[in-house]
Amino acid sequence: MADRDGLELLTMRKLGQKVGVEAMSLYNHVANKEDLVDGMIDLVFGEIDLPARGAAWMPAMRQRAISLRAVLSRHRWAVGLMESRTNPGPANLRHHDAVLGNLRAAGFSVEAAAHVYSLLDSYIYGFAQTQMSLPFDAAEEIVAMGKEMLQQFPVDEYPNLAEMIEHAMKPGYDHSGEFEFGLDLMLNTIESAFHGVGDPELPVDAV
Repeated sequence: MADRDGLELLTMRKLGQKVGVEAMSLYNHVANKEDLVDGMIDLVFGEIDLPARGAAWMPAMRQRAISLRAVLSRHRWAVGLMESRTNPGPANLRHHDAVLGNLRAAGFSVEAAAHVYSLLDSYIYGFAQTQMSLPFDAAEEIVAMGKEMLQQFPVDEYPNLAEMIEHAMKPGYDHSGEFEFGLDLMLNTIESAFHGVGDPELPVDAV
């Protein structure tokens, strides 16, 4: 129901109707809607690929990021709620523990693992949020919107913007491909900064 209509339209009354019971009966199973959302978020976490034990950190973090973004595209209502739960469920806890465990096993210190986790999640959730706010989904919609935008302003006044719109209108362009480009750039930068293990080399004025 949340995937189809959004979380704001999901009410205990509508849920009760969906499962064929009175809304009050649901409170035998959940304390309130927030409790329900905790369980829903835990189900979402359960869909994300976890790093396998002993997996190399870069491919593990790459696959986890791609999987997380795919899961968020199926459950758009969950984007801003994934890291907000004060009562996380077992899948939520298992996910965070596995990601941190993979980084720690690769030799990252606790401090470095925190840096990497924060950096990657900021990128993943930020990209997902941005993509969901775009006024198009399919490539055909990009072309149609691009043509309309080019007609609305004088191209010679905004040549760089016009160039970018024309780039996005080219056959085969997929905005979602920008995600993996940025992800690989970030992972390679982390590898270079951390040398694969331990703490990053901090600037002299940061020490």
